[in-house]
Amino acid sequence: MGLLLLAATACGPTISEFNARAYEQATSLKVEALALMDKATAPYADHADAVQHLKTELEKAYVFAEGRPENEISARQWRILIDPDRDLLGGFLADWEEQSAFSATFVEEKKTQIARAFDTIIELESGKKKPDEVRNSP
Repeated sequence: MGLLLLAATACGPTISEFNARAYEQATSLKVEALALMDKATAPYADHADAVQHLKTELEKAYVFAEGRPENEISARQWRILIDPDRDLLGGFLADWEEQSAFSATFVEEKKTQIARAFDTIIELESGKKKPDEVRNSP
């Protein structure tokens, strides 16, 4: 009997349940980030406050993801996205500050790449089981 219980608990979910707040954060931040990136053809100084606001919201999303149980994969994806030393959104924002402005072509290319990174986070969250599906599964 004890072995059966151990086997049953070992088959439990290894990823957190779907969270509507996490999904909403990811979709909203994607829209906000891509809209701000459109402005990167203008000097960074003109948009520094908006960039700081976005960075704060992204950090909140990361901390929220990190604080959820069994959510290491999502938290890792957020960290990669916002890391200023990587080549995604965090790096784009850091480079914008350093270089002041980008060409429209470069911005469009980076938006495609960063949109895909957000889509990975969004798809990961939307693919999680809803709490009632977890409770009702065999």
